Order: sequence, then structure tokens, then C-alpha cells
Amino acid sequence: MNVRAFTGDESSGLDPEIRGSYLGLIQKIPHLLELGINAVELLPVFEFDEMEFQRRRNPRDHMVNTWGYSTINFFSPMSRYAAGGGGPLKASWEFKEMVKALHGAGIEVILDVVYNHTNEADDANPYTTSFRGIDNKVYYMVDGTGQLLNYAGCGNTLNCNHPVVMELILDSLRHWVVEYHVDGFRFDLASVLCRGTDGSPLNAPPLIRAIAKDAILSRCKIIAEPWDCRGLYLVGKFPNWDRWAEWNGKYRDDLRKFIKGDPGMKGILATRISGSSDLYR
Repeated sequence: MNVRAFTGDESSGLDPEIRGSYLGLIQKIPHLLELGINAVELLPVFEFDEMEFQRRRNPRDHMVNTWGYSTINFFSPMSRYAAGGGGPLKASWEFKEMVKALHGAGIEVILDVVYNHTNEADDANPYTTSFRGIDNKVYYMVDGTGQLLNYAGCGNTLNCNHPVVMELILDSLRHWVVEYHVDGFRFDLASVLCRGTDGSPLNAPPLIRAIAKDAILSRCKIIAEPWDCRGLYLVGKFPNWDRWAEWNGKYRDDLRKFIKGDPGMKGILATRISGSSDLYR
């Protein structure tokens, strides 16, 4: 779910001060329980760049980034998801209250996390907010001429398996577990995390292994979206160290085909809902 969109409309019946906020989500826990939900996966809640479409003229310059896939800071909850207009301290406290309330109702909290790129754009329209001004060649994948490589489809690609960047990501994940008590993570475009510093695929990516073996992260759910925007499709073969789960894109596609009446789907449906043994042995 999207924290803001879940209660942002007046039809939520909430006070305007808490609509679209972490506290607003707390008010809807009885609704989640009525539906039988035992876990929520929140679309990105790291501080992100809502106004990225409005920096320059483009076909989407009338829009706001509501989804959150444009990270600014890997350690801060989205400040404008706090009640009454937000602020960083309120956001931190209210996020903790939300997790505490969901846990009290028996509902786990999984975060959709974006470690494959940041809001700092591409070489044609550079936007320097942090890493690009610190050390572009360490924090991002670049080619031999220093130009950004784009495996994330968003203009830049975080250099995830560089030792410095890897430690940053591990510190961030531990922070959300230790400080905010979240139960797990879904990694957006996780195949990017399987690429070396030059962008080439790795059979045993150091970051993926480190997450799987980390003492603090060992009790968390870790879920890969096992593809990226340059064709590294790892469904059924994501390097998992017996710890990583996967989003199964074939399950999604085949279920859709069955529901809309495509012929010859009964046997395939049975394979999918019984665990996709063709993919996962």
C-alpha cells in the first residue's frame, strides 16, 4: 500500500490532519483485520523526491511522484507522511507508532526499498543532492568515460557491490530493523544488486550474500524483485543462499491469463498455485 493514498481521500472518514499519514494508517487497522490481512508491504517510505517531474519541462511536469521510487535518504522516513504537514522528528516518532500498532494487531510490516538508484537523475539532466556531489564514481556505476550507466531505467544506477556503497546499504537496512522494528524488505529491481561495479552480472554478488548472512537481518523477510530494466531476469535463479525469496513474475502473468480466459491455462495454473516447481525445483 501507499501510505498517503491509503487514507488521503476524504472518503477515508478521517480528520484532515491525519489523512494520508502514518497515524491515518493506524486508524484503519480494524479494516485490515476485517479483511484478514497479516502483513502490509509499504510502497517506499524513505525520504523521496516528490517534485522530480517539475524541475524542467517534460510531458509529466504537471505530475507529482506519489509512488516514492526516487530516494533521497536511505535512513529517514518520509517527512511529509507525518500528520499535519510533517517534519522529520514527527515522521520518525509516528512511523514507530504505526509499526507498534500494526504489530499489536498481529500485522507484519515489510518495506519496499529502492537501493538500485537515487533521485540524482542522469547525465543529460544532472541533479546533485548528495552522492553525486560526494563521489560520483564510487556511488554510481559509470563507463570508461565517466558517464552514468542506467540499469534502473531512471538515469543512474547505484554501485551496490562497491565496498563503500555495500556498507551504506547494510547500515541502512540494519537501521530500519533496530530503530524501527520492521519485519522485512522487498528489494525493488533487485537484479541491479547482482551487478558488479562495471554493470556485469555476478554469480555470487557480495551484497546479496552479506544481506543473507547478516546477524541483524537474519530474522527478516528478504524478498527480491528479480529483474532490472536491462534484461537481467533472475526469476527462479536469484542467488539466494537459502534466505532470499522472490517475486514470481510468471505466477502473476499466468494467473492473469487464466482469469481472462486464455486457453490451455489449467495445468499451468495448477503448477503456479502449488509452488512453481518448474522454477524452484
